[in-house]
Amino acid sequence: MSGTTAEDVIDLDLVEAKNVIMKAFLNADVSPEAAASVAEALVAAEAEGQVGHGFSRLEDYVAQVRSGKVKAKPEIVVRRVAPAALLVDADNGFAYPAIDRAIAEGVEVARSLGVATMAITRSHHCGALSVQVEKIARQGLVGMMFANAPAAIAPWGAKTPVFGTNPIAFAAPRADADPLVIDLSLSRVARGKVMHAKKSGQPIPEGWALDKDGQPTTDADAALQGSMLPIGAAKGAVLALVVETLAAVMTGANLSKEASSFFNAEGPPPGVGQFLIAMKPHDHAAFVARFEALLTSIAEMDGTRLPGERRLAAIAASRQNGIRVPAKFIRAVGGEAGA
Repeated sequence: MSGTTAEDVIDLDLVEAKNVIMKAFLNADVSPEAAASVAEALVAAEAEGQVGHGFSRLEDYVAQVRSGKVKAKPEIVVRRVAPAALLVDADNGFAYPAIDRAIAEGVEVARSLGVATMAITRSHHCGALSVQVEKIARQGLVGMMFANAPAAIAPWGAKTPVFGTNPIAFAAPRADADPLVIDLSLSRVARGKVMHAKKSGQPIPEGWALDKDGQPTTDADAALQGSMLPIGAAKGAVLALVVETLAAVMTGANLSKEASSFFNAEGPPPGVGQFLIAMKPHDHAAFVARFEALLTSIAEMDGTRLPGERRLAAIAASRQNGIRVPAKFIRAVGGEAGA
């Protein structure tokens, strides 16, 4: 480790960060393949500024392995159920190794047939979707991903959560630049940010969530017991239904209202789902040329920027300077500053 800048903060370069997480999972008897996959995903999320999907998840993940809520050594099964359709059983292990398998095989199917769908069932929290769709775009394909999560958003006008924050992500290749990546939660903010605030002892801004009585709250714990507000009011709640259909109904996974929490070690496996699509442009050169022209026309407008620019800047800074992690996230799983 590179040391500390304050008693409660640890500075790590990205390799050190992955090693810390790998060690925590290997100590919990997680398979090396799964440990490496989870470490890669958590650090990638942390590096791009998605702290709610990074080190703040580590203690909960390890506790869920130890309780059996997440299978330490799952037997992931990939079946080709139609020429362009894969069904992946994550076997109630971590989502990340199942997603890795899905993308590796799905990319090859899309290259051959022009499109591939990847339905993942009996899965778990899948973190920052941006990390996954970018892998598809770096193969020259257009990628989309949908995921459901434990219930956190109520249908518009109701108080009881039915849908998860149910994120959507998109990525497309560019000619001479990093892929364009869009990743958005259908709640106004990702629920992981609320959990991060709770663990950090911080309030949340107004407009993020309601308490269990349907009243606005700035208390992170009350928000976690209540419901998240959707983006775009009623339109966001409807989009959450669309994602629920793709990620849970199409995959055979648990509906959001049936899924246990990602945040504790109690109860059965969450059993949620993810649905990915990889699409091959029929003329790659023409696609990237037209796409670049579209993006250039946007970037040249006063007062605007391309989606994902701050993400790319955060990744570049993390590669150069490392990341700063609350020490308690590491100590909670047996790590020590300077170890």
